[in-house]
Amino acid sequence: MYRVAIIGGGISGLAVAAAIERRGAADGIDLRTLVIEKDQRLGGKLRSITEDGYLCEWGPNGFLDSKPGTLDLCRQVGVADRLLRSNDHARRRFIYAAGELHQLPEGALSFFASPLISWPGKLRLAVELLIPARCDGADETLADFARRRLGAEALEKLIGPMVSGVFAGDPETMSLQSAFPRIHQLEQEHGGLIRALFLLHKKRRAERQAGRAVSGPSGPGGKLTSFAHGVEEMIPAVASCLQGEIRCGAGAIAVKKQGEGFSVELEDGAVIETEAVVSACPAYAAGALTAALDKEMSLLLGGISYSPLWVVCFGYQRGKVPHDLNGFGFLAAKGARLSLLGTLWDSSIFPHRAPEGHILLRSMVGGATWPEVTSLAAEEVEQKVKMDLKAVMGISEEPDFVRSYPHPRAIPQYLTGHARRLAALAERAALHPGFFFTGNAFSGVGINDCVGAANATAARVVDFLSRREASQPA
Repeated sequence: MYRVAIIGGGISGLAVAAAIERRGAADGIDLRTLVIEKDQRLGGKLRSITEDGYLCEWGPNGFLDSKPGTLDLCRQVGVADRLLRSNDHARRRFIYAAGELHQLPEGALSFFASPLISWPGKLRLAVELLIPARCDGADETLADFARRRLGAEALEKLIGPMVSGVFAGDPETMSLQSAFPRIHQLEQEHGGLIRALFLLHKKRRAERQAGRAVSGPSGPGGKLTSFAHGVEEMIPAVASCLQGEIRCGAGAIAVKKQGEGFSVELEDGAVIETEAVVSACPAYAAGALTAALDKEMSLLLGGISYSPLWVVCFGYQRGKVPHDLNGFGFLAAKGARLSLLGTLWDSSIFPHRAPEGHILLRSMVGGATWPEVTSLAAEEVEQKVKMDLKAVMGISEEPDFVRSYPHPRAIPQYLTGHARRLAALAERAALHPGFFFTGNAFSGVGINDCVGAANATAARVVDFLSRREASQPA
């Protein structure tokens, strides 16, 4: 019998396996783990594809270096010396609104000088100082929060693009508390966002004067970090450090209670017996897996929705693109009337993403506000991207390189009521000691979030097995 079966070989599953083994070794517990992955490759949505000299990211293109979890994992598996930080000019991020690109302001002075927000919109933002915090505990949508505190224009040009960039989501349906808990926390702790930002700026200035290191304005929460050969480079490094077994091409179809542990049934008819199970697969897959274990849990997991997305990579000779590409890329404002959500200037963010003398642009199309995008053929999507890039960046030439990747269920959506769903899931899981779930469907969609959740889950798994081992007769 295995000690722990982990279903899903993406970054969440591999990270939880590594953390379980590390914690078990530190506690002197013999933990035999098994990672079960239905595909023939590991990594899930972390996939870096190199073709014709271009490096295309199928999913995420990196993680922020502002949180320690992923950096620590890279050190533990011996690839920290291969980490690659984004170029300095990638701090420059743009919003496409009212027919032109606007650089996102990095400070108060540049904000008031920027034409991105009109003067009436800026005055409405200033009124935020007078609006009391909402303290009724209600689960508010991001759109309602933005209109209440910041105004309709800020929703269209700031909050809407932010939601698109992170979740490919719809601010009218997404939960403020679950999707952006830090913003909710700032209002609760400081009474408002402008007041909170002023106090945080004052604190950072005091720390700087005291000689303590303070991170600079390098984008949202740190520098984007990857590897020379793409973000997938970390996957084989983590997998090779695992002491347990990995089975690829072995889809799990059911988890059932068996004696003091569980059985995991695979597509090929094999049955795995294990003391504990960690579901690290997408929520919809976890819902199907748990139907025989707990019908209510299965329905809760299956009820987590996902936004659809196309990722479209265009490569050009540098001379074909009139824009200076000095930045990270752009997101489209809510009323921009574009098909795409935004475009990353990948060859400007990291080196070696395109052949010498060429550039690589990676566009995202679809999202929660356009679910019908999944019915379009690749050629239709690519044509829409060409039209949008011509309107936004003045690119009239045909790309030299085109690759498109469909994601029918790309990013989980934390809709209003998400926190209640998580609480109900925790209650159901408590009825089945030894069953755990982790991944990006619960408390954060980024790589850092997945690794952090994996570490927390691993601690609970090892604690469960330690208590079980201690209770056994000598």
